[in-house]
Amino acid sequence: MATTAMVEEKVVYQRPESLESIPTHYCPGCTHGVAHRLVAEVLDELGVRERTIGVSPVGCSVFAYKYFNTDGAEAAHGRAPAMATGIKRIMPDRVVFTYQGDGDLAAIGIAEIVHAATRGENFTTIFINNAIYGMTGGQMAPTTLPGQRTTSSPVGRDVELTGFPIRMAELLSGAPGAAYVVRRSLHNVKEINRAKRAIKTAFEVQLAGLGFSMVELLSACPTGWKVTPPEAMDWIEQQMVPYYPLGDYKIADGVEQLAKRR
Repeated sequence: MATTAMVEEKVVYQRPESLESIPTHYCPGCTHGVAHRLVAEVLDELGVRERTIGVSPVGCSVFAYKYFNTDGAEAAHGRAPAMATGIKRIMPDRVVFTYQGDGDLAAIGIAEIVHAATRGENFTTIFINNAIYGMTGGQMAPTTLPGQRTTSSPVGRDVELTGFPIRMAELLSGAPGAAYVVRRSLHNVKEINRAKRAIKTAFEVQLAGLGFSMVELLSACPTGWKVTPPEAMDWIEQQMVPYYPLGDYKIADGVEQLAKRR
């Protein structure tokens, strides 16, 4: 008579407590969902979910407050850093983060983010750079690459007419109050793992009271780019990374010690 061996089950992957169990509105192949999960995992690992407040502005990230199992606030277009500043100053014991796209942060909200970083406001920004306006129809964004075709630059971005793309990590790294500014990507497993470590460091910087922290994430927008999801990952690696080099752009005194304590 055959016997059935007892197999011990071990959970190796599950939804983070900081992530709500609901469908998202993101398009297939969009990496907003990956970024959400990384942030949620970090909040769980740091044990700060119940005192975290996320600020969502306008753009594809407009419903982020629905997906994170934390307190949340909705800001006007580009004004998330201003709202985060107010929240953090009133409630300094809270963990505050903004979750912003390139059209929001690098266009209408560029003044807010520059001044927040300059002042050294002690909150964390997760910056999604997909080189396009994703929500409103795929128009050219401040981060759109030279020659890149969008609905408002159908023959490719002409830098003589519209100027060059803005490199936000490089720009904010020069702000006196910025403690941690890095750029990572979400186009493969290795880079996703590196992105998570950077996000965790960014929140640790805030918990240590060291000042402003930002993690820029190169992200895919297959719908706006009019490519398949696999092609979008290749496009990030082949087109975006050369223009937006991955790396650490500002590591202030005290930040390296945080990573060593893990």
